[in-house]
This record gives sequence, C-alpha cells and structure tokens, in this order.
Amino acid sequence: MSERVFIGIGSNIGDRAETIDRSLVLLGLVPLCKVIQCSSLWETEPVGPPQPKYLNAAAEVITDLEPTFFLNALLEIERSLGRVRRAQERNAPRTIDLDLLLFGNKILMDSDLEIPHPRLGIRLFVLIPLLELDATLRHPGTGDLLVSFLPAERGNDGVVMWRTRTNPTVA
Repeated sequence: MSERVFIGIGSNIGDRAETIDRSLVLLGLVPLCKVIQCSSLWETEPVGPPQPKYLNAAAEVITDLEPTFFLNALLEIERSLGRVRRAQERNAPRTIDLDLLLFGNKILMDSDLEIPHPRLGIRLFVLIPLLELDATLRHPGTGDLLVSFLPAERGNDGVVMWRTRTNPTVA
C-alpha cells in the first residue's frame, strides 16, 4: 500500500543546492518511489561544532516500500553523493543528510529507525520546510498539528529563505 512520506534534506559541504537537487533526482529513480514536491531551500545555522551554514529542504514522496527499505534507499543516496557517516562525528558537516521525518501515520521505534523523527518538533530548520509542503500535517504520536510546534513569535531563529520552491524532479 502506498504511503505518504516526508524527508528532511540538508547539505553544508560543496555545492549545497546542486547536491540537494541531485538527491531528489536520485530519490525519484528509486523503484516504488515518486517525488511529489520539494520545499524551498532554507539557509540555516549549523547545530554542533563550528562549520558552514546549511541549506535545508523537505520533500514529499509516495512509496510502496516498507520503512526500513526506504531508509536504506536514503542511506544509499547519501553514500552515492559522498556522505561518510562516523559515529563519533554527530552533527558534523556533510555533503548531504536525508532524514526520514514522517512515514504515513506510522510510529516505529527500533535501534535503526525512529518514526516520526525524534527531533521533528524541536528543529525549525526541519519544521519550516515541512510545513511549507503541508501546513495540516499532524504528529502521529500526539495528533497535534505540527504547526503548533512553531514558536508564537518567529524572531532571529537562523532560518532564512534562500531559494523559492523548485521541483526539478516533478513534472
């Protein structure tokens, strides 16, 4: 059965926008996956050690893959775009980061995968692009509208529009 899936995308090494666009093209080539839309690109301050700013986006995908197989496809795309994961380098700079945020209304907690993404509601660089795609999304665990996780006043939160919405893989 097809599921509506949302992923977070980030890049802060190399040609960030090109890498994000390439990740979307590669995602569209995964069997049983179709990229529906992508948010605008948002430039954000990094979390963690000093490093270049990130470009962040979110994408909506329809897939017939099971969550673990979908995650494996995301990890393979990351590897193909030069991502090297090292356990000791959490929040390190990266060519690409593809995070599985929502997978339909599924709730899953195991050692390799947690859905919804555990930091979904606390990171504005994830929420803002995600809500640009669908402001009516709800957290599967609580039923709360995701828009309710945004602060009442958006001040200097470090999330700035960099490029308006483009959908290079969507006809």
